[in-house]
Amino acid sequence: MSLNIIFYFSDQQRWDTVNETLTPHLTVLASEGVLYANSYTCQPVCGPARACLQSGVYATQCGAYWNGIPLDPTIKPLAEYFNEAGYDTAYVGKWHLASDRYPGVGFHCETTAVPKDRQGGYRYWRGADVLEFTSHGYDGYVFDGDGNRVDFTGYRADCINDMALEYIDKHEGDNPFFLFVSQLEPHHQNDHHRFEGPRETVEQFRDYPIPPDLSFLDGDYRECYPDYVAAIQRLDENVGKLVDKLKEKGIYDNTVIIYTSDHGCHFKTRNAEYKRTCHDSATHTPLIIAGGGFRGGKIEERLVSLIDLPPTLLSIAGIPVPESYMGYDLCQQLDSPFARDCVFMQISESQVGRAVRTDRFKYAVRAPKNGEICHDAKVYFEDYLYDLQNDPYETTNLVRDERYAKTRAQMRLLLKREMRRAGEAEPAILPAVFTRKK
Repeated sequence: MSLNIIFYFSDQQRWDTVNETLTPHLTVLASEGVLYANSYTCQPVCGPARACLQSGVYATQCGAYWNGIPLDPTIKPLAEYFNEAGYDTAYVGKWHLASDRYPGVGFHCETTAVPKDRQGGYRYWRGADVLEFTSHGYDGYVFDGDGNRVDFTGYRADCINDMALEYIDKHEGDNPFFLFVSQLEPHHQNDHHRFEGPRETVEQFRDYPIPPDLSFLDGDYRECYPDYVAAIQRLDENVGKLVDKLKEKGIYDNTVIIYTSDHGCHFKTRNAEYKRTCHDSATHTPLIIAGGGFRGGKIEERLVSLIDLPPTLLSIAGIPVPESYMGYDLCQQLDSPFARDCVFMQISESQVGRAVRTDRFKYAVRAPKNGEICHDAKVYFEDYLYDLQNDPYETTNLVRDERYAKTRAQMRLLLKREMRRAGEAEPAILPAVFTRKK
């Protein structure tokens, strides 16, 4: 019997927000499955991260390296593989892969329905291209697959989850389903310029501990963190409701649940906004897989990238993984000693940047180009080097420390290898001109 698969996707959630106090339901899920302690995004911004998931390749390979670039119609999307394998496919929530960013030139559906040919092949649809434009923390609307507006009233995360529960409740027939649930929380509400947790619970988090990788830097975390963690607690409650629905339907034991996020959040400590940097605060994400072969409450320490999840999803369903896919199948890793030696990250919009992270070191380079105009470069300058074994909170940039010259040379070779593997031309990487303080 084929397994049902649910991909539960939060937005802008840090890895360290999954714990017994804040997320008891996710903690139980992890105790039944596998918790990946070292999961990292391959692109720390919403649209490109989503494009990597739906295409199985890096952002520069699929062309969606900025927010507001649609999926390349010549690339077969993830859902089509499931459709062909006899799965019922469904998408609920934020899409962010239909509109074109260029004013007066591109196609815009930020507040209108996503056309069927831009829905990524999903056959059931309750989505909005830019959910933060069609809703706020409370109330809003999405669209069904035929373009009809579907209004909702209440806390947004609850309402999106209810749409997923409705799909599960009404699903009939012998086909397994692949359900992609894309929440916006805990992402900040763009037009309100703040995070929006549930009103009735925010105050109880007023003194919630600030993560140590933020507390030594200036940022807006003190005013924002209560709403942020309150939103995450509500996401956790909704995951609990989803698990209850699966058990009520008698299909929990035949369902694999994957919970992760597109990127983390650094609360304006590393640049002028919340992401778009290689620091762990923006790139380290939660990842739990429970069901199928992912059982036993194991904590997996090996490095994992977001780019590993498309081949893993197909493998769970018994679907052959395309040779074009760039990630590693985590199903195969269950019974194998194989371990990545690094994760690779492409950074856009705030900069033209690239980074690699190993178990011990973080190494990043930056091009002298405007990241809102260009997405790649022939020349980069070294930007950061952190010794994460001795400096886990990334407080001291060692990029010009001569004691680490050999390490920089090794990391430079590793980065160039990953760039070539992602189809990029090997660049020149020059020494840092100065040392950035954060």
